[in-house]
Amino acid sequence: MATMVIGAALASAGPVFAAQDNPFGLVYANAIRENLPGKVQVHPVNYDLHGIKIAANVYTPAGYMEDGKYPAIVVQHPNGGVKEQVAGEYAQRLAEEGYIAIAADAAFQGESGGEPRHTDKPYYRTEDNHGMVDFISKFPGVDPNRIGALGICGGGGYTLNAAKSDKRLKAVATLSMFNSGKVRRDGFMESQLSTIQERLKQASDAREKRIKGGEIALSGNVDFDSLTNEKIAQISTDLYREGMIYYGRTHRHPNSTFAYTTESLMDLMPWDATDQIELINVPLLMMAGDRADTLYMTEEAIGKAHGAKEKELFLIPGATHIQTYYVPEYVDKAMGKLKEFYGKNL
Repeated sequence: MATMVIGAALASAGPVFAAQDNPFGLVYANAIRENLPGKVQVHPVNYDLHGIKIAANVYTPAGYMEDGKYPAIVVQHPNGGVKEQVAGEYAQRLAEEGYIAIAADAAFQGESGGEPRHTDKPYYRTEDNHGMVDFISKFPGVDPNRIGALGICGGGGYTLNAAKSDKRLKAVATLSMFNSGKVRRDGFMESQLSTIQERLKQASDAREKRIKGGEIALSGNVDFDSLTNEKIAQISTDLYREGMIYYGRTHRHPNSTFAYTTESLMDLMPWDATDQIELINVPLLMMAGDRADTLYMTEEAIGKAHGAKEKELFLIPGATHIQTYYVPEYVDKAMGKLKEFYGKNL
């Protein structure tokens, strides 16, 4: 029965995309395979952020001219994700609507530099957003007065944090926002409230071990090669069950991993994306599937965003969290709303 259930889920997820099948390593439907004149193009770039080399893709609209005045969007990827997955899909779709869009790998992750690998701390993930704004504001043809942001999943929480202080962002949107601090602290759907102090001790011990020259401890690591249909079927939450299929099967990328340094919890667990969220004073759009088991995080955040110039919670009917990443019907609904939102505010 488990095999049948997961088989149906895989079938509904559509074809499997492989990084090696695309010259740019992109693993989403209708991804650019070559830069053709007069079409949307993708440009791999690198830049320095506090001494760390950041790898990013910049998507330019059809007919792009370096002396133009284009609005731009910075797109931040989910926890465990990389620029070639859902962040790239939305960046490409935004370029199709006339925006210059950038999707970068977080520092310490993907093709970007930084040691220890898999570090996932709010400070750095927030700086990733600031760094994308730094870079794209100087990109030929970008109007620096018309820059917006789109944060997806964990990248949504970090985008909210960046927007509290980065007034270069004139319009802020999130998709399936995941409040990493809240979940690392309390557990998903508050399932680990009784072990907070124990997990903080584990994080502190991991740091102590590292500074004494020991191995760097990792949490959240998944061996996708040994992930059977039966194991996936046993996962009780849509987020993690469908996430295993998306990241481990249909949209797998060699740079994408759920692993993060256990020591990162020392910074993650005291942090919360909604702290001081009232500092966001520009238009705010938060989108989520109405069937998403992560919806409570979006609802909490937008409820606290009292300083936003205007704010809207946009629900995508029938969609779960992961389905907003790739299911054409739901991506189209999200893109339609983003087109309206950025068109009005940038």
